[in-house]
Amino acid sequence: MVNEGMIELYQPRHTLIGRDGITMIPHFLRRLSAKKVLVITDKGLVKIGTTGKVTAVLDDAGIEYLIFDEVQPNPTTKIVYQALDFYTKNDCGALIAIGGGSPIDVAKAVSILSANGGKIEDYNGINKSKKHGAPLIAVNTTAGTGSECTRAYVVTDEESKSKMLMVDTNCLAHLALNDPMLMIGMPPSLTAATGIDALTHAIEAYICNIHTPYTDALALEAIRLVSKALRNAVKDGSDMVARTDMCWAEYMAGLAFSNAGLGLVHGIAHQLGGFYNIPHGLANAIMLPRVLEFNRPYCMGRLASIAQAMGEKVDDLSVDAASKKAIDAVRKLCVDVGIPPLCETKFKMEDIDTLARNALKDTATKTNIVRPTMEDVKTILAKTYYEGIVMKKVTDHG
Repeated sequence: MVNEGMIELYQPRHTLIGRDGITMIPHFLRRLSAKKVLVITDKGLVKIGTTGKVTAVLDDAGIEYLIFDEVQPNPTTKIVYQALDFYTKNDCGALIAIGGGSPIDVAKAVSILSANGGKIEDYNGINKSKKHGAPLIAVNTTAGTGSECTRAYVVTDEESKSKMLMVDTNCLAHLALNDPMLMIGMPPSLTAATGIDALTHAIEAYICNIHTPYTDALALEAIRLVSKALRNAVKDGSDMVARTDMCWAEYMAGLAFSNAGLGLVHGIAHQLGGFYNIPHGLANAIMLPRVLEFNRPYCMGRLASIAQAMGEKVDDLSVDAASKKAIDAVRKLCVDVGIPPLCETKFKMEDIDTLARNALKDTATKTNIVRPTMEDVKTILAKTYYEGIVMKKVTDHG
């Protein structure tokens, strides 16, 4: 349903989208008057030179910085505390996150903890902090997570192997930056998974139980752009038109879900990431079609609109048939960009009870269009797993 009450909208204070956007970072840092900056990234981005492109800009501007590059996919509480300790001991005054969702999520956690104190689990949920976090410049290097523009961040609890989802206005970036030049070197598999991640954000924001005309418009255009550009971005990573379109798509999808909500796809994907360290974008991509089938009876009209945004011809179809077209289009896009099935991950059927139980508790699940039961989630996981096995056998036998 559309939220009919008074709405507060959330977005970064500043945004830059386009080629060579990183050259403007010093301009924004000078406004913050931060004497020393902590750069949070990962070793992979350091190795391929992406981090160096940003720090070269800082060097040219004479800005003092330190680098913390210990971030891993699905970052844990341990990594957050290591980064926080590094930030505090070196008397830093601002943060630059370089990467996809993992480095940006760690930076958001450090931002909140440095200003508010306590433990990261204290902020699990919605708007649990009292003070604005330390200033953050979020330099996105993947066209998928939307983390640079959202008020959400995710940290894995090492003990329970579950993900905590923090939704907090105080973690919003001072500057969100999407420079497609930083994304040229992304491998096809990462381009595909993060691209479907963006699609998932847009679709879940559009069909969740609270949305607005603002989020609807953002979500539908993001869906259209992903459908138009993702195949080309996967096929040719240097296609600047496709890369730029994906920058816009993932940013708009991020704003959409940050101001509306998500759903069961994310509720399950968070558990797959926490339990098996499956990359978040990939987990979303795997679960999206099957969760849409579960949700379809409750949002057929909205799925019909999604089908149209994805380029499907639905004018002469019933709403029921058009809604099925949307799911077919999602499945085809996932196949075309090479998303592997759940059976090719570390997922184990023996963990299904724990995964389902944790998914029901996840913050993202609360805004799903319909409230699932434990059996619903288990059925979705089981069908996704066995469907992959069947498809793999068909493929293997030609």
